[in-house]
Amino acid sequence: MTVLVTGGAGFIGSNFIYYMLREHPNDRIVCLDKLTYAGNLSTLERATGDRRFAFVKEDICNREKIYALFEAEKPDIVVNFAAESHVDRSIENPAVFLQTNILGTAVLMDACRIYQVKRFHQISTDEVYGDLPLDRPDLFFTENSPLRTSSPYSSSKAAADLLALSYYRTYGLPVTISRSSNNYGAYQLAEKLIPLMIVRALNDKALPVYGEGLNVRDWLYVEDHCRAIDLIVRKGRVGEVYNVGAQSEMRNIDVVKLICKELGKPESLITFVTDRKGHDLRYAIDPTKIKEELGWKPKTKFADGIQKTIRWYLDHENWWKPIQ
Repeated sequence: MTVLVTGGAGFIGSNFIYYMLREHPNDRIVCLDKLTYAGNLSTLERATGDRRFAFVKEDICNREKIYALFEAEKPDIVVNFAAESHVDRSIENPAVFLQTNILGTAVLMDACRIYQVKRFHQISTDEVYGDLPLDRPDLFFTENSPLRTSSPYSSSKAAADLLALSYYRTYGLPVTISRSSNNYGAYQLAEKLIPLMIVRALNDKALPVYGEGLNVRDWLYVEDHCRAIDLIVRKGRVGEVYNVGAQSEMRNIDVVKLICKELGKPESLITFVTDRKGHDLRYAIDPTKIKEELGWKPKTKFADGIQKTIRWYLDHENWWKPIQ
């Protein structure tokens, strides 16, 4: 099969490309990426020498170019990672998020309809559900939880999800959606919590933590997420949403302290800063559906995943230093 991966020069997309090249040697992977600040062609360096891989620089909002690409490549599957994804940036400039995350998704799905793609998979986020109270550890997001977005970013992703489901119902487009918890691992840009703390700690710089650091996130190792996406694309039911979470909840402050410990850095580097506007308190995913239907479960415990992630940043300064 030919698999078109949009946003493949970003964090999760690049990890997915490497996963696919490793696990599906008979598939061809076409990566489409606009190469904004979050996309880095050097991330795909190991893939560029593979004859099964091709890269195209383009914007998913450019309808003419996208249709031409579909005409040339005739993809069987499209996995859409392409998105503006940083909450802080969405608060500063919402319009960019609406353009890429909603209108860009619509362009891709229109192309999928015209060229009769067998599966369109939309990468979403647990942030579309809003947040959960810190004093109710018994509550979790399910696929039936209401959408209660808190930021322009999560609102744009929720809109794209609803649009995708409408294309399934109205046009019969074979759509699936996955909503994952917070990812971490190799190739993540140092604007997100874990790589930011690693990079700043390595440089003995202050570690800025929002509020008191009590916000809770469910941490999912990126390779476990890639395996889940692959299962959904190949075996998931069309028109369905699948939550993907590791059930590995930790407070932000505890994550930062663990990184300090692993790197041998003092906790005195931690600095508490003014909290983010509309900062969600707690995310927690119930992954029962994907476990029961597709047999997926996370393989990587957070204690192991964070060590592998720290080791990767230690060994790949040549990747993150030029970006910094």
